[in-house]
This record gives sequence, structure tokens and C-alpha cells, in this order.
Amino acid sequence: MNNSFFSAFKNIYAFLIISFFLLWVMGTGCYYDKEEVLYPQSVCDTASVTYSRSVVPILSANCVSCHGGNTPSAGIKLDAYTGVKIQVDNGRLWGAVSHAVGFSPMPKNGSKMSTCNLTKIKKWIDAGALNN
Repeated sequence: MNNSFFSAFKNIYAFLIISFFLLWVMGTGCYYDKEEVLYPQSVCDTASVTYSRSVVPILSANCVSCHGGNTPSAGIKLDAYTGVKIQVDNGRLWGAVSHAVGFSPMPKNGSKMSTCNLTKIKKWIDAGALNN
């Protein structure tokens, strides 16, 4: 066999090694994690947390699809202040959204809410859970 055969073989071998390495890097370079870790918000504004501006949007996005309307899941209605306040007063709202031991973690079959959203809910509860 001549030198040109080995030279061509080395080039193909080098190409395959480099291609395999690039595919491996591309395949392992991405990972799935919490959205808040991958794309952090620049600021979590908790300076003026209110029920209407802070808590309602969080509940609407995460809870009301199951816990709203005429037949709310488990009879827990979170689409109006009265129902939310009942769950705050009995401790079930915070227990569920914070995934505390002894509570059914919510959203059901979903990821825990972002730290920012949990902070807003907790701050609102700690301030008396006012209808503001």
C-alpha cells in the first residue's frame, strides 16, 4: 500500500473523530433546568406586593385553570379573593405552593413556582393577605 492510501485514511479518521467530538459536545452541552435559573429575571420586584397586581396574575397563570369556574378541583376556588383568603387562613395555600411536607404540592404534576412568585405570595400573606 502506498502513502496516499494512509494519508487519505488519516484524513477520514481525523474527520470522523472531530465530527464525533462536536456531536458529543452539542448533545451534552445543553441541559434542562428551571427557567428561572436559565433565564433569570433582572429584578424580582417585591417592593409593592398587592393582591390584585401581584398575587392574582400568579394564581391565574398557575392555579385557576383547575381551581376556578363552577367546578373547581377539590372544591378549592382560587379565582376570587374570598376563596383565596380561605386557603390562606387555613394554611393550605402556602403549604401547597411551597411544597411543604404534609401538603399536596401545587401546581399538581408541575414544577414548583419560581422563587420570585413564591416570595411575592409569602410577602402578601405575611402582610395580612389583604384584598388590595
